[in-house]
Amino acid sequence: MIWLVSLAFLCALGPALLFVRNLGELKPPPPSAANASAAVLIPARDEERNIATAVKAALESGAAEVIVLDDHSSDGTAEIVRQIARSDARARLISGQALPADWRGKNFACAQLADSTAQPVLIFLDADVQLAPGAAARLEAFLQESGAELASGVPRQITVTFSEQLLVPLIHFVLLGFLPLTRMRASQDPAYGTGCGQLFVAQRAAYRAGGGHAAIRGSVHDGLALPRNFRRRGFRTDLFDATDVATCRMYRSNREVWAGLTKNTHEGLGAPKVIGPMTLLLLLGQVAPFIFFFTSNSNAVRVVSALGIAFAFLPRLLAWRRFRQPLVAAVLHPLGISALVGLQWFGLIRHLLGRPAIWKGRAIFSSSKA
Repeated sequence: MIWLVSLAFLCALGPALLFVRNLGELKPPPPSAANASAAVLIPARDEERNIATAVKAALESGAAEVIVLDDHSSDGTAEIVRQIARSDARARLISGQALPADWRGKNFACAQLADSTAQPVLIFLDADVQLAPGAAARLEAFLQESGAELASGVPRQITVTFSEQLLVPLIHFVLLGFLPLTRMRASQDPAYGTGCGQLFVAQRAAYRAGGGHAAIRGSVHDGLALPRNFRRRGFRTDLFDATDVATCRMYRSNREVWAGLTKNTHEGLGAPKVIGPMTLLLLLGQVAPFIFFFTSNSNAVRVVSALGIAFAFLPRLLAWRRFRQPLVAAVLHPLGISALVGLQWFGLIRHLLGRPAIWKGRAIFSSSKA
């Protein structure tokens, strides 16, 4: 028994130590007084509840222009953008073309957006993300300072419902607990390429040279696929702390959380080659110490388990302060990890059965169908 408890302790210790180290490596974009030469590009499909705030915030961020692609919305998304464009010439609306069979909707929208601007810096932004004032120039400055051609950051996540608070903050835990940032920056290996699909900033020349979103047209998980493609083409990618440059409320109901977090699992933690080892690592390090502590009568087991619990909680408490996450997310960490693992397996099983995920009214198949 003690060997299994010790293994669980090590599985908690490793991610905790890496998380602490990565916190020191993850920097916010630097201040910049320069005028931004960036275009903010927003794909939008049925986003009338978010689009006005997103566009106005993007304009206030100092962007040279803000372009929204209306991806065949059935609500008032397009008219809202038109009204804003009438009062600010930097805002522009374009209508999306019919979705080809071998493309995912967001990738096709982003490709069209990139073709619609001549600005040297492209900021790809989900319609539920709000940039802070001055953010556009800061994101440009980060590209220049880091030497990267593509960079990404996780905006501050606004969570309200219980499922949002339980699961969404795990983005930071998984990213910083299992990706060594120093090795990522020292290597061009595509395996280290990662990002957050909510917010990307890219040098336009490198984006075009690397094939842009056309190179990942069939992928659902642009947060992984885009930086990995950049790396395969010889370009550098990086990560920044976006907590004070952007905010996002990704989901607004339990149903949205479930649908959103399972639609691309088979390309991330739920990929067939990854899900087994990650399930063992997550459950052993983040859940098992709690079980051992409360079910064992052995003092040795309880001591080692208590240490495992401490290291399991450490990253979540640090994230609570650094990234302004809800405290309940940290307190219920083992429950959140258990739910995350369950979501990954659900997504993989659906993928293996060939059943589509439904998002924004579109069926997303794991094959080339869209």
